[in-house]
Amino acid sequence: MKDFFAGVGVIVSLELRQRVRGRAWYVLLGVFVALIAIVTILLSIALGTNQAESTSGGAIFSTIIYFVLLLGTLVAPALGGNAINGDRDAGTLATTQITLITTGQIVIGKFLAAWITAFGFLAVSVPFLIYASLLGGLSGGAIVVSILVLAVELGVVSALGVGLSGVLNRPLFSIVATYLAVAALSIGTLIAFALGGLVMQSEQTITTTAGVTFDENGRATSCAPGDVQFTKAPRFDYFWGVLVTNPYVLLADAVPTNFDSRGNVTDLFGGIKAGVRMAQIAPPATVTYDACGADANNGSGSGSGTAYPTAQELIASTVPGWAVGLLIQLGLAAAALAGAVARTRTPAGRLSRGSRIA
Repeated sequence: MKDFFAGVGVIVSLELRQRVRGRAWYVLLGVFVALIAIVTILLSIALGTNQAESTSGGAIFSTIIYFVLLLGTLVAPALGGNAINGDRDAGTLATTQITLITTGQIVIGKFLAAWITAFGFLAVSVPFLIYASLLGGLSGGAIVVSILVLAVELGVVSALGVGLSGVLNRPLFSIVATYLAVAALSIGTLIAFALGGLVMQSEQTITTTAGVTFDENGRATSCAPGDVQFTKAPRFDYFWGVLVTNPYVLLADAVPTNFDSRGNVTDLFGGIKAGVRMAQIAPPATVTYDACGADANNGSGSGSGTAYPTAQELIASTVPGWAVGLLIQLGLAAAALAGAVARTRTPAGRLSRGSRIA
C-alpha cells in the first residue's frame, strides 16, 4: 500500500508541476479573484452590513460558494478532460507505463492532481469567505458543511473529466463529453424536473366567491355563491427526487439552514432548499378562495382559509435528499475512474483503430 501511494505521489507531483508551469493558470486565478471581489463589494453595498439583525454575511457567503462551484464546474472539465488521452496523443503515456508505475496509480494520480488544481479556486476565495463569515448571519456548521460539500463536488467533476479522458480516445471529445455530463447534472436535472411535473398533472377544483361587496374599511360585507372551476395542477412532487443529483441543489440541501426571527431563510442556501422542499408537497385537490373568510377580513392570509407555512416549518416537515444525490454522484465518479483504468491498462488485448501506442 505504501508503494502504491508513493507511485500516486509521483504522478501528482509531475501533473502539478506541468500545470503551474505556464502563466495561463495564474491569469485565470487573477480573473477569478477580481470577479469575486466585484461580487462581494456589490453584495455588501446592496444588502448593507449594519443591520440590527445582520443577514448580509450569510447571503454574501452563500453567493461566493456558489460562484466558486460555478467556476469550478466550468474549468475542471478542461483541466482533467484530456489528462490521459492527451498524454497518449503526445506519446508520453507509454513512457510512463513502461516504468514501475501501474495504471491505477496513473489514473488516481491524475485525478488527485486535477482535484488539487480545482482547489485553487476555493483557496483564492478564502479571504472573501472569511470577510462574509465575520459579518454574521451564518452558523459555524453551515460554513464547514458548505466548504466540505463544495470540495466534494469539485472532486466529482474532476473524476468525471479524468475518467472520460481514459475511456474516450480523443481529447476534444472527452472534454466535450465531460461538459455534457456536468450539464446533465446541473441543467438536465432541472429540465427533467420541470417537464416531468408539467406532463404529470392531476385534477384540481377551485372555488371562488363572486359579487363581493366591501365597506369603507375594505372588509367584505356580503358574498354571492362561489364559482367552481376545474383545472389541472402540475405534479412536481412526483419528480423532486430528480433534483437530488443537481450539484447546486445538493449543496443547498446539505447545508444547515439559518432562519431569522420570523422563520425566513437568511442566505441563498436556504432559499434554494425551501424551493426544492416545497416541490415535495402535492397540490391540494380542492382550493377555496373565500373573500368573506376570516383571513380575508384580517389580512393575515390569502382568503383560502389556510395559513401558509414559514420556510422553517416547510423545511422541518419535508425530507432531505442530498445524501442519496451524493451517493449517486460518487458512484458515477467511481465508475468513470474504473472505466479509465480498464481502458488504459497494459498490455492491451485489443486497441481501437487509430489508437497511438507511443
